[in-house]
Amino acid sequence: MHGLRFAVGTLTVFPVRVRRVDRQVAGLAMLFAPAVGLALGVVAGLPLLLPGPAILGAALAVGALALLTRGLHLDGLADLADGLGSGSPAARALDIMRKSDIGPFGVVTLVLTLLVQVAALSSAGPCALVSACVAGRLALTWACRSGVPAARAGGLGATVAGTVRPAAAWLVTLAALAAVTVLGLAVPALDGQGRPLDAPAAAGGAGLGLAAGVVLPLAMLAGLGAALLLLAHARRRLGGVTGDVLGALVETATTAALVGCAVLG
Repeated sequence: MHGLRFAVGTLTVFPVRVRRVDRQVAGLAMLFAPAVGLALGVVAGLPLLLPGPAILGAALAVGALALLTRGLHLDGLADLADGLGSGSPAARALDIMRKSDIGPFGVVTLVLTLLVQVAALSSAGPCALVSACVAGRLALTWACRSGVPAARAGGLGATVAGTVRPAAAWLVTLAALAAVTVLGLAVPALDGQGRPLDAPAAAGGAGLGLAAGVVLPLAMLAGLGAALLLLAHARRRLGGVTGDVLGALVETATTAALVGCAVLG
């Protein structure tokens, strides 16, 4: 289970002993990534079950998710925002992304992303967070498929880039869709007032009143689609993926999926 160990050790704060690191293991890790996302969503969503204002539970859940991932994905999002926002050629943009400090583009992007995540989650619920976390890690599976190059020779991006076969990515996507659909059907998500996610808008919800079994997979696909659009832009501007790009894709897919749940639920 070297791939699972690599996925847990790379994507979470949980201590695991990674005994083997190579491209084959990296490819397996990227296939396990959505399952790791599911576990992260379950653990990070616990504050949403506490009594109190919905906005407080959502803020604690988003904070818990950042702690469980060491904030690495948020850091990648900020770095990519600074690199792309600079308008510099690829080599210069990559140098900007490599620096440890965060510039104005990164700060604004982080603040806006966290605000959107908390606002969307406060009107969705635990199941929405689980689905969004799966979407975020599914974006990694697709970003590491064959044909997507690394932007630089070293680093995490070079280790995982091109390690996932497209057929395997499709199989993992189908499995993720099945998992979040079953989740929506078996455990209806709750909004901040304790209403089911499939409560109709006429009852006070702001969404379209679709059933949770429909909302969660649709939101997951919306998150994946948003991440793939960002991936295409990053490839055009940078020439490929880096660790920062991968982190940004996770946060983009997670945020878009949460927005999808809030709008449709």
